[in-house]
Amino acid sequence: MKQLVILSGKGGTGKTSVAAAFAHLAAAGDPPVRAVLADADVDAANLELVLAPRPLETHEFIGGAVAVIDPDKCQGCGICAQVCRFDAISPCHPVTPSPRYRVTVSPCHHVDPIACDGCAACVYQCPEDAIHMTPQLAGHWYRSDSRYGPLFHAALRPAQDNSGKLVTLVKQQARLLALDGGYDAVIVDGPPGIGCPVISAASGADLALIVAEPTAAGIHDMERVLATVAHFRVPALACINKADIYPAGAAQIEAYCEANGVVVAGRIPFDPTVTEAMVRGEPVTAFGPHAPASQALSEIWQRVATRLLDRLER
Repeated sequence: MKQLVILSGKGGTGKTSVAAAFAHLAAAGDPPVRAVLADADVDAANLELVLAPRPLETHEFIGGAVAVIDPDKCQGCGICAQVCRFDAISPCHPVTPSPRYRVTVSPCHHVDPIACDGCAACVYQCPEDAIHMTPQLAGHWYRSDSRYGPLFHAALRPAQDNSGKLVTLVKQQARLLALDGGYDAVIVDGPPGIGCPVISAASGADLALIVAEPTAAGIHDMERVLATVAHFRVPALACINKADIYPAGAAQIEAYCEANGVVVAGRIPFDPTVTEAMVRGEPVTAFGPHAPASQALSEIWQRVATRLLDRLER
């Protein structure tokens, strides 16, 4: 069992369209490649939009923790507010006692859960042990059954940023199922960029496919992600999406790849059929198998699968 991760230097290059097409082509091949699918772009998971998954399991993902102040113990000394580097602690609003009713005003401070970074500096500095860390529900991850194989995907809650841990969890679950079920490969729809989620998605992969687009920043974006996967010693191929909208840019990408020993697996032309397929909720290779983009993706998949299977045989 080997892992293929599909990456790009920025969002919107077509990673999910490529991943969905690969899922269909793997299942429809002769012989088929039995694959477990994983959507590692947990910040904006959308592979499920074209695979029509049926959820089988739903699990909570507990991310970081936030500080909570016990008002019964807090003496209002203000040390916690002084050590907080994120300005997440503020005193409670004063309450003017009514002459008619006896009102007790608590001196406790208040923690803004959105501003709190979970560093726990206030916990260690509080002389009254009035602060404790509370784990927070950061999102959910799912195991689903799609028409092209098992799918693991997830969704972060708003303002949560523990996506690297969640990506690792999604990949780990997909890998375990692939090992237990005797699958041939895990196809990972990776996140864009070069940050922590990308590192988590690329870690342990056997092959990376970099989806580039011929724009002014296309080469720069590709350079960054190629450097990232090279740092982790992950072999990489490249493909150019919408290659015919700017032929000079596509030629520059190919020249860069040739100069740096990166094989270009193919070019995908601009094709309105891709948009029509997305609207219908299907991979383009299933919706329009004779469309130009579908034929290009089929050729790219053959090259990628051959490279992956060759690595399996070694």
